[in-house]
Amino acid sequence: MTTQTLDQAGTPAATRGARIDCDVHPRLPRRLDLAPHAPKYWAEMFDYRAIDRQELMTYATSTLPLRPDDPAVQADAAGLARAHLDPMGVDAAILNVLSGAHAAYDPYLATAMCEATNRWLAAEWLDRDPRLRASALVPFQNPEAAVAEIERLAQDRRFVQILAVLGGEKPLGRREYWPIYRAAAEHGFALGVHPGGTNRHSPGQSGFSATRVEEVTLHIQTFASQVASLVAEGVFNEFPSLRVVLMESGISWLPGLMWRMSKDWKGARIEVPWLERPPIEIITQHFRVTTQPFDGPTDPAVAARVLDQLPDAGMLLWSSDFPHRHVDRGLPTGLPEALHPGVRGGNALATYDRLELTHV
Repeated sequence: MTTQTLDQAGTPAATRGARIDCDVHPRLPRRLDLAPHAPKYWAEMFDYRAIDRQELMTYATSTLPLRPDDPAVQADAAGLARAHLDPMGVDAAILNVLSGAHAAYDPYLATAMCEATNRWLAAEWLDRDPRLRASALVPFQNPEAAVAEIERLAQDRRFVQILAVLGGEKPLGRREYWPIYRAAAEHGFALGVHPGGTNRHSPGQSGFSATRVEEVTLHIQTFASQVASLVAEGVFNEFPSLRVVLMESGISWLPGLMWRMSKDWKGARIEVPWLERPPIEIITQHFRVTTQPFDGPTDPAVAARVLDQLPDAGMLLWSSDFPHRHVDRGLPTGLPEALHPGVRGGNALATYDRLELTHV
């Protein structure tokens, strides 16, 4: 594992000790939350179609809320600050709304839901705490409208990332999504991929699972397929500045994927002549993974060996996955102390071009 990213060359001294949480979940907006932020027609349609709690699919998370008896911990920005930002000393937190807009068949409805959710995030969360940042929801069902929403949000640098769900309609590398990536890259947005999806495709390669433990374990298959798709279809050749953040993916599967894809690329590269570098180099440069839930061993010494298999320590970003329960919402056990500053915040500053810590 190299440490060149963690040295933070060029990073202002005031931000070297920053704590940046790259995956925090506010509550889901309800119909009455979104209505003031939508055109009158769509506000009425939310009611007409009985769209209220816009829950993403049930396998979106494998963990329970941190304090299920106290909904205030994620009810609003003040509750989030009291329950998480203040106790953990967070300097910036990126909010990810797991909205059912990603699963809507109607591309126009999806567009309205995404736009209203982004406006709600800005007004009810970002405006109320200077530490908050957000991933923007855009309708992958409607790339033209998605580009328009990215263009609108480009002026608000509190939005630092475009949110995609892990199990969507098609692999993320497909060319119909490229206009979204072009707009994101032009304006400095990262692409965040979070578990969840339309539930119209099985999370594994052999059909739908019978139990929850199978589903959440098989997330790694879907993450692997999305990484392979983005690399093999040449997304990063076209958009060399684009970075992709894999949230709640774990890390133990990634080194194996990089090695195997690089090996198989040698024998099958005739199909992908645009890939002039081994996939391990492309993945190391363009992909980042968050720390929670950490899937390494509990033995610190063994966990350190797993972490050392990442080609670059700059790939690892701290996340709490608040408000979901984990053994430790801090840094992974076994992470060498020398790497703590980078993982805690420095790597995020190097990943998110739009992320500014003006209050630090």
